[in-house]
Amino acid sequence: MSNLIKILFSLYLITISTIVTAQQDTLKLQREARSLVRQGNKLYDKQKFDEASIAYRKSLSKNNNYGKASYNFGNTLYQNKKYKEAVSQFELAAKTAKNKISKAEAYHNIGNSMMEQKQFQQAVDAYKNSLRNNPNDDETRYNLAVALKELKKEQKNKKNNKDKNKKDKKDKKKNQDKDKNKDKDKDKDKDKKEGDDKDKKNDKKDPKKDKNKDQQDKKNNDKKDKQKQKPQQGKMTPQQMKQLLESLNNEEKKTQKKMNVKKSKGRKVKQEKDW
Repeated sequence: MSNLIKILFSLYLITISTIVTAQQDTLKLQREARSLVRQGNKLYDKQKFDEASIAYRKSLSKNNNYGKASYNFGNTLYQNKKYKEAVSQFELAAKTAKNKISKAEAYHNIGNSMMEQKQFQQAVDAYKNSLRNNPNDDETRYNLAVALKELKKEQKNKKNNKDKNKKDKKDKKKNQDKDKNKDKDKDKDKDKKEGDDKDKKNDKKDPKKDKNKDQQDKKNNDKKDKQKQKPQQGKMTPQQMKQLLESLNNEEKKTQKKMNVKKSKGRKVKQEKDW
């Protein structure tokens, strides 16, 4: 029994020792991480952003949940215009933040990084999250107002572009229909022209044929003129009839005069015929 107690006590001591050692190692790493952050901060103040970034990365390798190292590392990335990478570090800082003020600052910088990338909706969301954690931050409130203005402008431009594209499509379709109608009119004009040319061709006179026709028409006209000039057989003009009647009257008068002379000499006896 005493041996068992000794064994258990030994295991307890080993466990305690291990825990203490681990804690000591953790504390040691944390101290080193804080030291590297302070080193990075000095370099950052001197605007030696690349060297500061190295110090912050080393700090995170000692303690990957060190929010200050993530936040400061994000700032060096932001200063080097590596906005996308900076957002990742600020998000990590917001996640590991131990108080609302630190979380608000992380979201504020996320908003700034999104503004630089012209991702205005994401910037608006980040600033709102920042103000939820620190409603009294006037700088964040101002940045939110700017982001909302830019977002509204962007949405208006998108709408205008959408309307313009819609109008362009409509105008394009209208022009296509207009071109189709022009083509149809051209085809109609072409058909009409071909028809007119065909009619002209058909109407084109044969000189020889026309000459024969003119000669024939002239003969027919001459014949008609002669017929007009010559009275038709069996018919007399009124003047001719008058002349004929006068001539007959004169002949009759002459005959009557002769007969009266013979009467005065005696009536002639009627003779018998010898046949």
